[in-house]
Amino acid sequence: MADKTMTAGEVVSRLASGMTLGIGGWGSRRKPMALVRAVLRSDITDLTVVSYGGPDVGLLAAAGRIRKLVTAFVTLDSIPLEPHYRAARERGSFELTEVDEAMFMWGLHAAANRLPFLPVRAGIGSDVMRVNPGLRTVTSPYVDASSGVREEFVAMPALRLDAALVHMNRADRLGNGQYLGPDPYFDDLFCEAADAAYVSCERIVDTAELTKEAAPQTLLLKRSGVTGVVETPNGAHFTSCAPDYGRDEPFQKLYATTPYAEFADRFLDGDEHAYQNAVRAWQQEEKERRP
Repeated sequence: MADKTMTAGEVVSRLASGMTLGIGGWGSRRKPMALVRAVLRSDITDLTVVSYGGPDVGLLAAAGRIRKLVTAFVTLDSIPLEPHYRAARERGSFELTEVDEAMFMWGLHAAANRLPFLPVRAGIGSDVMRVNPGLRTVTSPYVDASSGVREEFVAMPALRLDAALVHMNRADRLGNGQYLGPDPYFDDLFCEAADAAYVSCERIVDTAELTKEAAPQTLLLKRSGVTGVVETPNGAHFTSCAPDYGRDEPFQKLYATTPYAEFADRFLDGDEHAYQNAVRAWQQEEKERRP
């Protein structure tokens, strides 16, 4: 059982331009932002990004790193539409495949099970089929007992990933990952759908400590499906990582209302330590401005 700990820089060194990259979390919740920032510090580009999108997509889109995006939405939760994503989309900066949330989930399931597609009812009768003309339907080989007909389904293609980035509350050095918040956000499926899965976490602990104060069901990620583990305290900032911390709403508002180049110059010009220091400096400035 190998020690899989590595740095964010080592994770990025294993990525390459042109890859299909899955990013876990949901909207502005438990995103692996420290790893996303590490990607932004590299020269990696031409990515196909697969994500229930939040600021991960917004930052990569604004930086011109995305060639194609596969998503069900891109939101900051308290800010309904991610503004940097919107601006990049309006410029026509990348190709977009937008599907229903359930279709996206079944695409991950198909990839995790190494199937070419899975049938799903979601999408039938909606504009999803119109805006995604490449989607196909399949007819059940079985007659439904109640209706006497063979039902038609959307054949949702597998969302196979070259690599996945996810963030957990805790992990051990072997790659077991634990979430302590209210929702797993399909991060296990992202890892299982990928050829290589990299997990950032708030804290690396001994294996025995993972279940000392939390139920075994919180062990979302199995070591067999994880390639590397990175300890990144506050690594989901400015998104939430419950129960460790909530979303940094004031900072998220700053991000949403600041031109990307200005935001990047102040907060992304340096390593993760520099980012955290810049955030603390901004928070102190904001505190001193208050009456």
